[in-house]
Amino acid sequence: MTEKKPKKILIVDDESDVTELLAYNLKAKGFAVETLNNPSGSIGLARSFLPDLVILDVMMPDLSGLQICQMLRADPKLKQVPVIFLTAKTEETDRIQGLERGADDYICKPFSTKELILRVQTILRRVNESATEEPKRLQVGQIVIEADRHEATVQGRPLELTATEFKLLRLLMERRGRVQTREHLLINVWNYETEIETRTVDTHVRRLREKLGREADWIETIRGVGYRMAAERKPEKVAG
Repeated sequence: MTEKKPKKILIVDDESDVTELLAYNLKAKGFAVETLNNPSGSIGLARSFLPDLVILDVMMPDLSGLQICQMLRADPKLKQVPVIFLTAKTEETDRIQGLERGADDYICKPFSTKELILRVQTILRRVNESATEEPKRLQVGQIVIEADRHEATVQGRPLELTATEFKLLRLLMERRGRVQTREHLLINVWNYETEIETRTVDTHVRRLREKLGREADWIETIRGVGYRMAAERKPEKVAG
């Protein structure tokens, strides 16, 4: 029987005490960990290490976590890697900005190491479940998901989606015509079983719609409830 390889975590934070603390605790849970206190070398290390998940501090000298996240999302080999932001910035607008830049989760400092590890495990489990589910092709309008290849296209063009955006789109397409409450989406996409900011859902849906372009109107907002992938497309209004 082949021994299961440990999941790889890359931690980038300019505070060495933070990286040392996280590395110690993550290694104790069986993860392979690389740390970096100089953000300028983060992309190079990520390309050689090929992590399964990246933990990024937001406020760092020379290169911020937001900038690094954008660079990860632009790299063909790293664009699907989940990202967790660590930051001392606690305002809701800061969290939304982080999610809009492509983060999968956002944890404020000071943080609970136990909670962070649980978040890491949850995200990796979600990615693994998505990768091991039965092959399936889904299509709504000109939006197509090839689940076995973890690929999505719109009007024949590849869709650059984060792991969270992919799972959100897939769930809406699988449950086409049925309303999905924000709470239901948080449980099934983010695996959160306790109350958390439902604004997280709105942020990801808005970003997903932007990427879908002319096909975005398939995702309907059910005011005060949640979202639904339309069963039929609404006819376009004709001017005149």
